[in-house]
Amino acid sequence: VYSLPSKKLVVLQIRSPFIKNKYRPFCQTLLSWVKNSKCARVVLLSSSHAYQRDDEQLLGTPLRYLLTPDLEKAVGGLMQELNWKEMEKVAAYPGINDTEKVLHIPGGGITKLLFTESCSEGIQMAVLLKFCSEGDNIPDAFALVNYLNEWLQLIKSDVNISTQWKMPSSWRLLFGNGLPPALF
Repeated sequence: VYSLPSKKLVVLQIRSPFIKNKYRPFCQTLLSWVKNSKCARVVLLSSSHAYQRDDEQLLGTPLRYLLTPDLEKAVGGLMQELNWKEMEKVAAYPGINDTEKVLHIPGGGITKLLFTESCSEGIQMAVLLKFCSEGDNIPDAFALVNYLNEWLQLIKSDVNISTQWKMPSSWRLLFGNGLPPALF
């Protein structure tokens, strides 16, 4: 958990998978905390498997957003001004019935559950996500946080904004230790 009181910002980073059948109680507890803490809005940064995009999702930017109805009323117009692309719904039964569309976020973990629960609970939530592939996702993380900054203006946008973000120390060992020099 990180906080920046000057910006009235709290960041919760979840980097581990959930124990089977424990993700729903976690989501309920988290959203309960959001409501009890009187958070103005929640911004969820997430990803989705790039290889499971449908044809429509292959076009344009790999960045998408979702807004709960309560947040849509407040900032929906701004997203249009930014020319952001809303996450497309996909066919529930591709090839059989293409008219019935559903929200599908493969590889997004608890993103869809948090979003749908926030919709029904009246919580103002935005989901910003990027279609990602396996491997080194550090550039994807910077792209996603720059996307967030485009909207919320957390830091001043310069030519090379990525150099202004502080990388978590845990990323140094993201792929384990380097090869021992004795190998060469």
